[in-house]
Amino acid sequence: MRETGSHPQPTVGLFVTCLADLFRPSVGFAAIKLLEAAGCVVEAPEAQTCCGQPGYNSGDTESARALARRTIEIFEGYDHVVAPSGSCAGMLKEHYPHLFSDEPEMARRAETLAGRTHELTSFLVDVLGVKAVSAQFEGQVTYHDSCSGLRELGIKEQPRELLGSVEGLELVEMEDSEVCCGFGGTFCIKYPEISDHMVTDKVTRAGESGAGMVLAGDLGCLLNIAGKLKRQGSPVQVRHVAEVLAGMVDEPAIGEPGFGEAEV
Repeated sequence: MRETGSHPQPTVGLFVTCLADLFRPSVGFAAIKLLEAAGCVVEAPEAQTCCGQPGYNSGDTESARALARRTIEIFEGYDHVVAPSGSCAGMLKEHYPHLFSDEPEMARRAETLAGRTHELTSFLVDVLGVKAVSAQFEGQVTYHDSCSGLRELGIKEQPRELLGSVEGLELVEMEDSEVCCGFGGTFCIKYPEISDHMVTDKVTRAGESGAGMVLAGDLGCLLNIAGKLKRQGSPVQVRHVAEVLAGMVDEPAIGEPGFGEAEV
C-alpha cells in the first residue's frame, strides 16, 4: 500500500472507469496529462476493476459490495482518487459508505475514501485551484451536464470555467443542457423506447445550438449521444471534455471509425 502523503506532490490514484478502459482509452491519457500539468503524481493501479455501479443500480448488492471492497483496498494509499466520470466518482463518493452500513470498520474506510474522491474537473478547479489550461481548439462546442455529475456532485461551472480558457474555443449552451440524455446505465436497456425519445430530444437541442461538437464528462452519456447522432447521419462530433482540455483531439471523435484505438 502506498503511504499517504509520502511524496511532496499530491499523489493521485486515477480511477480509469470501465468505459474509458474498453472504449476510449484516450480519456484516461487526457486525465493523466491534465493532472500532471497541475503538479500531481499520478498512478493508474492495474488491479482496479469496475466500481460496482451496474450491480448496485440493479439491486445486486452482494456483487457491488465485493467490487467496492476491492476498490477501497486498491485506492486507500493515495492522497486523492480522481475519476474522469461523475457517475463513477459519485458511486465511490456517495454510495460506497451506504453499502457497508452494517460493517462499521468497512463503513469507516469507505467514508475515508469518499472524502478523498473527486471527479476530474471538480478536482482541478475546486481542490487544486486550476483556472486555465494550455490547450487550443478552433470551433464551437456545447456541453451536456450528466445527471450523476450535476445532481450528486454539483459539477456545473467547473468544466465550463476550464473550457473558457481554451484558446479558440467558443462554448454555446444548448437548451435543456441539464436534462438527462436517456442513457442512465441500465435504464436504456430496461426502457429503450423512453431512452430513445430522450436522446432524440438531446441531440435535437445540441443541433439547435449550432455547435459542431458535443462535450460531456461521462462516457456513458457520450456514447449514447454519439450513437444517436451517427444513426441520424449528423456531422456533429462527440468528445469527452478532458480530451479538449488536454489538447488531445487528433484521434477520431467518439462513434467514428477507430475511435477506441488510442495508443499509449
